[in-house]
Amino acid sequence: MRELRVQPIKNGTVIDHIPSGMALKVLKILGISGNVASTVTVAMHVASAKMKWKDIVKVEDRELNPREVDKICLIAPSATVNVIRNYNVAEKRRVSLPERAVGILKCGNPNCITNQKEPVETVFLVSSKTPLLLRCRYCDRMLEDVAAAIV
Repeated sequence: MRELRVQPIKNGTVIDHIPSGMALKVLKILGISGNVASTVTVAMHVASAKMKWKDIVKVEDRELNPREVDKICLIAPSATVNVIRNYNVAEKRRVSLPERAVGILKCGNPNCITNQKEPVETVFLVSSKTPLLLRCRYCDRMLEDVAAAIV
């Protein structure tokens, strides 16, 4: 079997333990499309002893802000975020699902106050972590597709 090697990054972020098939959604959360100035490496459907299959995203010359990490956590609750500085892991942290997601999801209820012309930020409460179930604080609607609702 031929093994592909991925070059290490000098500075940036490696997001590991993403559920298989979710790497492209992570790229969307990070606002990464075809026009990038730095190297972005995406590995999909990689064998993993811990998860069986996983995805990995490496972004050179970029550290994630807390809001981006909160969004990633909603679609990849088992992910780890590794900050790389001078080719070494400077920080390694597991994402943790918050009790509430504020301002990062859109409610699917067109009549919800958050979808009106009111200056109200969305708030979703975590009803269950496994499976992930989120409920709108204002209209009580359960969020059906978390990945599609991320803003």
